[in-house]
Amino acid sequence: MSEPLFLLDSNILIYLLKGASTAVRGHVEARVPGELVTSAVAYAEVMRGIAPEDLEQVDMARRLFGLVAVLPFDMAAAGAYRTIPFSRGKFDRLIAGHAVSLGLTLVTNNTEDFADVPGLRIENWTL
Repeated sequence: MSEPLFLLDSNILIYLLKGASTAVRGHVEARVPGELVTSAVAYAEVMRGIAPEDLEQVDMARRLFGLVAVLPFDMAAAGAYRTIPFSRGKFDRLIAGHAVSLGLTLVTNNTEDFADVPGLRIENWTL
């Protein structure tokens, strides 16, 4: 198992669940197990969008999060979040803080939402 390199934003996870981007899927399939993780914050966003009675989507999410580890939002992540300029997208800022605290590259389709976060490396795998 490899060390984590990339933290997947909720929009990337949703693309994977919906099969909405062959580009994202190609990037994910090219990674070594363990290189891809996500934040508990992104996990919460994704799971909030799945109706509990939609058993197919619940099962797909369970399988996805069996492959992409969900990392707890800890004190280091909270400390990094504290230093990020205020913005209306608070969940995005929490996810950015988590990536910065771990030194991971954030993979997102919303690069402009994160452009002002100091020290954050960003990649867009939808292109």
